Amino acid sequence: MATNQDADAAVLSDDMAASAPPMGFRVIAREFARDKLALGSLILVVVLLVTIFVWSFIIDQDVVQTVSLFDYYLPPMSMSEDPMHQGTRYILGTDSAGRDIFGLLLIGARNSLLLGWTVAIVSSAIGITIGIISAYYAGLVDNIIMRIIDFIMILPQLMIIIIFVTIVPDYNIVTFAGILILFSWHGQARFIRGRALTVGRLDFINASKTMGTPSIVIMLREMMPNISSLIIVNLTLNLAGSIGLETGLSFLGFGLPTGTPSLGTLVSLATNPDILENRAWVWLPASTLILVLVLCINYVGRAIQRAADAKQRLG
Repeated sequence: MATNQDADAAVLSDDMAASAPPMGFRVIAREFARDKLALGSLILVVVLLVTIFVWSFIIDQDVVQTVSLFDYYLPPMSMSEDPMHQGTRYILGTDSAGRDIFGLLLIGARNSLLLGWTVAIVSSAIGITIGIISAYYAGLVDNIIMRIIDFIMILPQLMIIIIFVTIVPDYNIVTFAGILILFSWHGQARFIRGRALTVGRLDFINASKTMGTPSIVIMLREMMPNISSLIIVNLTLNLAGSIGLETGLSFLGFGLPTGTPSLGTLVSLATNPDILENRAWVWLPASTLILVLVLCINYVGRAIQRAADAKQRLG
């Protein structure tokens, strides 16, 4: 009799395990398995990131940026005409100073991605924190925070960023990242606050407040998990936006400091009509890489968002 009960219990346990909703990485893996475009985007992003970061640290940046007038505007796959660089093949050709476009592309992509990740993560962290605090306390606190955000949003932010870049002394990449973060967090704060207001009115949040649960615990353990999909989408869009903002400012000449390669500085070479029409190898690789990265990041972010939504629905 005991043996039959044990067997029934084992069968019931197996059935429950088989019917239990998939959680964590299983949900994400299932979503990527269903969405072939997102899976391909993820693989492509990983390959690009590994190639960029590994190769850019292997090559010598000083050699890449060395001026060689003998190698002036060589087309892709050309051999160096400089006696000092005999046997060197330029995969993507050279620019007006004879510098290797492929090397500049790797170093510039590394700099743009590091800057984009830094701005996206820090500004998103600030925006998420302020948005949840504003929604949790509501009332006067929410009104004050929202009026500050409204004031910031009506300012001509691009012009102010350009002014800051122009007047800040000892301008460097850290200063540039700080300026971008200063004008990037408010959009995330408003976005997160809208959803957090709805979550903050739910019964289990009110019950936790009644039971005396610390506010920080409620915000971190109860409110934040319920807006995780929005946080993921916000982070991916912020990353793509940060890369685009750096590229745009560098294109205008107000991006990274002079002498620091980036995707934006390479694209900015297309302002020359002769280069734009007759020497596309100078700017087209950087433009293509920006397009591919931004699209792939968005597709991956959408897949992770769907996985987060599914996890929340399944409990």
